[in-house]
Amino acid sequence: MTSTDTALQRALDHERAHHDHCRAVLAAMVEGAQEHVVTGEDVSASGADAEVLGYRLRSRAKEMRELPPGPLFFGRLDFAEGEETGRALHIGRLRITEHPAAPPLVVDWRAPVSRAFYQATAGDPRGVAVRRRFGWAPGSRGESADLTGMEDEHLGRGESRASAIVAREIERPRVGPMRDIAATIQPEQDDLVRAGLGTTVCVQGAPGTGKTAVGLHRAAYLLYTHPQRIKRGGLLILGPNPTFLSYIAEVLPALGESGVRQSTLDREIARHPVTRTDDVRAAALKHDARTAEVLRRALYARVDPGAAGDLIVPDGSYRWRVPAEALARVVADVRREQPPYTVGRERVRARIVRYVQERAERRAGPRTNAWLRRVERARPVGAVLDAVWPRVRPEEVLAPLLGDPAELARAADGVLDDEEQRALLWTGRAPRSWKSARWSAADLLLLDEVAGFLEHPEGYGHVVVDEAQDLSPMECRAIARRSAFGSLTVLGDLAQGTTPWAARSWRTVLAHLGRPDAAVVPLTTGFRVPKKVGGLTNRLLERLDVDVPPARSLRGDGELTLREAAPGAVPETVVDAVRHALTREGSVGVVAAGPDVPGLRAALEAAGIAAAGPEALGARVAVVPASVVKGLEYDHVVAVEPAAIAAAEGPGGRGLHRLYVVLTRAVSRLDVVHARPLPF
Repeated sequence: MTSTDTALQRALDHERAHHDHCRAVLAAMVEGAQEHVVTGEDVSASGADAEVLGYRLRSRAKEMRELPPGPLFFGRLDFAEGEETGRALHIGRLRITEHPAAPPLVVDWRAPVSRAFYQATAGDPRGVAVRRRFGWAPGSRGESADLTGMEDEHLGRGESRASAIVAREIERPRVGPMRDIAATIQPEQDDLVRAGLGTTVCVQGAPGTGKTAVGLHRAAYLLYTHPQRIKRGGLLILGPNPTFLSYIAEVLPALGESGVRQSTLDREIARHPVTRTDDVRAAALKHDARTAEVLRRALYARVDPGAAGDLIVPDGSYRWRVPAEALARVVADVRREQPPYTVGRERVRARIVRYVQERAERRAGPRTNAWLRRVERARPVGAVLDAVWPRVRPEEVLAPLLGDPAELARAADGVLDDEEQRALLWTGRAPRSWKSARWSAADLLLLDEVAGFLEHPEGYGHVVVDEAQDLSPMECRAIARRSAFGSLTVLGDLAQGTTPWAARSWRTVLAHLGRPDAAVVPLTTGFRVPKKVGGLTNRLLERLDVDVPPARSLRGDGELTLREAAPGAVPETVVDAVRHALTREGSVGVVAAGPDVPGLRAALEAAGIAAAGPEALGARVAVVPASVVKGLEYDHVVAVEPAAIAAAEGPGGRGLHRLYVVLTRAVSRLDVVHARPLPF
């Protein structure tokens, strides 16, 4: 063994011993968190204070108990300048310390001092003398023996080089759910992750550039930096489908953050079961922003300033009179102010009470709060309100609108033409009441819009929206209503837009999200898609009607194979491709047009190859419909009959965009199996 090997072994032994110590301290922290819960429950305090204290302590204890096992640090910084001069700081996924006031054994990757780990260079070392990266055995659960290597960059000497450890981590086989990238965040990704809470970030990310990971890590960063503000309102992650949510579900817990709601927009707006299917034309109209104006008109058409005569309010033996003209002025004034509908109703009530109060005080002096409440609750006041500004449910607005051509014509006049109005109406007999109505998925979106006109929801402290290029204007409006402070992280790729209303410009999406001036930041450096695969997909990108820059891959590895099959022999060729893929490490995704999936799965099973569906994230081989593969990744992708994938979107659809998604799911190797001519 050379002296260099001996020094490396001594350094590894020292770091392993430090990791053992950190594990022992973390175990004590977990136990101490539980002890604080018990102690906190015994603290003498008001009921409300005790409840808040208990909730916070229990939440913290639960978070610590549920931390996934794994290495406790992935890097180290040795400082030569600044406040940390002479110190070595280990960087990990959470702070570990023997005592709150003691120097940390591990610094949280989100702490300000940790930023140098991601941003320091030889030209701008940021006070760092040495940046050390640690290499851990794949799948390590945090055993110190799994620490197998390390790299040192001496930035103080002007030394900077590509990291082999980072490259191995990026290229590690994709088996199971998505992993966090805290150890491998690149400088341009770090800038996005640490953007301020008040900043809406829109990331146009080419395939494999880490945009989803950036969004999740930004969520974790904001929870760390603004814990009270974010946790008070909550944090919402919106994904395109449940399969995608399952794939990303373990990232935030691995970063020490639990209690984040991960959902789809369909779940968030699900007021009723979906029992009706719209045709393409009706669905497109219901997703059109113009329909919001039709709904607003239909709702406020219920407000009628002249629907009531004089209002007589009893006050003991006296009667106060509000003339019909004064009442109509109050209603008209409030309507011009355009408050949420429910707020407007209460505003009318308040102004009626003020009108009566002013006259009562002229006659008999100041009125008490009890008197004001009595007038507010007076039956004649409620009856007049029901006449001029009636209570209403969203369903009571939408069902008559879509079921009655005359009502729709009144609300849509000048907004939708006659043909569009006919397309929007429900087919078949109109329901006798909203309670017997059958709702489509797009109807639920319209109900949510009406609910937003009625009353603004409280909203989340921050919302992360992935695959945002597929959002319709009405879906964007629904998301905007759920952001309490207008704080959003918007992630997507215009080239991967596959819905009929998919955006061709981020400015359009951001306008409907209520953030028209948000910056759009492109990520074009690919860490996942190999260069050979990227070259193929960039050729396809040229045929898509979107203005996005092509991606460049940092990976020179990877394989691309085009397999032409005889007509009728595609399943057999797919079986051969999968058998070849199974001789290599990693996951295999067979992706095809939806109608072809059952036959391919049967062919694989007949050949003795177990094939799961997309929901089985740990499966070695999965057969996946092209319609649900967005956001997923596999080491080896077998793309079956690209022409069929493109054609499955129908005439005038976005089939080439769907195909672009499929071809960019490959992490290391791509097989394209086809009998029909290739559409690229």
